Amino acid sequence: MTSNPELDTNRSLLEQFRETRNRTLDIVKTLEKDDFVVQTSFFMSPPKWHVGHVSWIYEVILSKLDKSYEFYSKEFSEYLNSYYQQFGIPHDKGLRGVVSRPTIDQIFQYFNTINQRVEKIIQSQEMSKEMAKLITIGFHHECQHQELLVYDLQHLLAEQYRPTKKREISKPQHVEKKSIHIKGGLYTMGYNGKEYCYDIELPEHKTYLNDYIIDEFPITNQQFMEFMNDGGYETYKFWLSDGWEKVKSNKWNSPMYWEKINDEWHVRDFLGIRKVNPNEPVCHVSYYEADAYCKWAGKRLPTEAEWEKAACWNEEKQEKTTYPWGNEHPTNDTCNLLESHHWGCSEIGAFPNGSSSSGCQQMIGDVWEWTASEFTGYPGFKSDFDEYNDKWFTNQKVLRGGSFGTPKMSIRGSYRNFFRLDERWLFSGFRCAENI
Repeated sequence: MTSNPELDTNRSLLEQFRETRNRTLDIVKTLEKDDFVVQTSFFMSPPKWHVGHVSWIYEVILSKLDKSYEFYSKEFSEYLNSYYQQFGIPHDKGLRGVVSRPTIDQIFQYFNTINQRVEKIIQSQEMSKEMAKLITIGFHHECQHQELLVYDLQHLLAEQYRPTKKREISKPQHVEKKSIHIKGGLYTMGYNGKEYCYDIELPEHKTYLNDYIIDEFPITNQQFMEFMNDGGYETYKFWLSDGWEKVKSNKWNSPMYWEKINDEWHVRDFLGIRKVNPNEPVCHVSYYEADAYCKWAGKRLPTEAEWEKAACWNEEKQEKTTYPWGNEHPTNDTCNLLESHHWGCSEIGAFPNGSSSSGCQQMIGDVWEWTASEFTGYPGFKSDFDEYNDKWFTNQKVLRGGSFGTPKMSIRGSYRNFFRLDERWLFSGFRCAENI
């Protein structure tokens, strides 16, 4: 029996669509109705808005596939538009929580209606490569918002959130931290696989690197506390000027979500109000804090090219892989991602099977890692989707590697995340590098 490539494409798209939509529903399944509407800060969004926005993006995509497409509701579009000027003036992000209509029931009705519309398109049309790619962008956009939703749920509920699944990750035996020497030379950077990637991961291009040293593991809470105990947050000389202003104006004296209880540092997160685990990667630090630590330690942040080479380049075979461990998709044996259902960082050394050929560990999952690189397009960059990535090519730094909130379908060694230098509600950490 011969396979029909067009039917296979449609079947695969439908399967991915349903899996992605079900994951969104699973994240919010245990929320109370009151939880959906609360906005605890200007930088987060109410769960109701995320559920609606990921549906609205499919309407944007449908409007590109069918020029006569009519949006579900003008009122919904005005509220759910994030930053797309081509579809009118977006609703003020900081005021998403003051809107009671559309109601949460209406949002879920909308969610289901859009599901039906997308499924109808997938099932009834022969998909060209361009059409399939547009719909696939919708899946990956939804993955991004699933992770943002997890950040926001931590800010909203922390240990009061009840995930539908939870799994412990084994603690490793004693781990020796070491630095790894990476050989320099010309490195071809960017995505080289055959599956989906974002436009900002392309095109592949050559960049020259000097020899450098990079940490085997992300910086741990214990290491970061040494910086804190040595006056890291009180000593201006470690900080960039803008960063020092943020320290003073925001009264930073520790990573986000840390607090002192009986003279001991505790963290409040999905795992509870608990003593800071010294062996977990430090999480919820801004670029400014990562950079200050590096300066204090006499080191620096790696560039994204250095990070990618340490993660994905096999010096012996002279080849680049999609992930540190090879080209096989992530599993619970190689990294800690959203589908690991751990809801927190694992300890360093927990994933020896996820090691890169250079010897670096935990480069995928646990925490996004800040790099020294400005977020901009690669040489020869071409946008795949108007107002999606390229409008942010200023005042952002690149992070690599994913976190425990990242869905596995949306992460690769070449994936480039980006945030402003002072943001820290995301699951962000870092590792250090040094010149030789």
